[in-house]
Amino acid sequence: MTHRWRWIPNALTFLRILLIAPFAAALMAKEYRFALVIFFLASATDAFDGFLARHYNWRTRLGAIADPLADKALLITTYLMLAITGVLPAWLFWLVLGRDLLIVCGGLAFHYGVGRFEMQPSLPGKLNTLIQILVALAIIILLADLPMQPWVMDVGILLVAASGIFSGAHYIGVWSLRAWRAKRQ
Repeated sequence: MTHRWRWIPNALTFLRILLIAPFAAALMAKEYRFALVIFFLASATDAFDGFLARHYNWRTRLGAIADPLADKALLITTYLMLAITGVLPAWLFWLVLGRDLLIVCGGLAFHYGVGRFEMQPSLPGKLNTLIQILVALAIIILLADLPMQPWVMDVGILLVAASGIFSGAHYIGVWSLRAWRAKRQ
């Protein structure tokens, strides 16, 4: 009976993707409170689709690919819009984007040059994503004139940069070692 509802997690993921455009527009227009509402709505859809997929075993291959891509697209859009509007330095956006592109390109190179590539998020990678989310959220809260300490801007920039560099280097190290071991066999 519940198999008829298997489409709901994927629909919620695609709703999150559709929310990216109004979220970006709100950031561009400096409508930070509206951006926060959209951000929380997107976060709720992420939590709910994950719950449904796990609890009812409504996991699909499409969902396994689309869900993390939707999350990344929302985060990259956040850093892009905050850089375009001058809130964050452009180099921070390029670091966030560059790290993700490095991981994707490295994964493709491994897959086609060495062997099957099963991407497993590492602990530094998960921590980096958490830091990116919390810093973006804190900065948007600050910009919305809601209670937030002004130091979150400077500290947040440093945290995002440090975690991005560390987790990117970690992925390079781990997958380089795996490639070297695979080539030696």
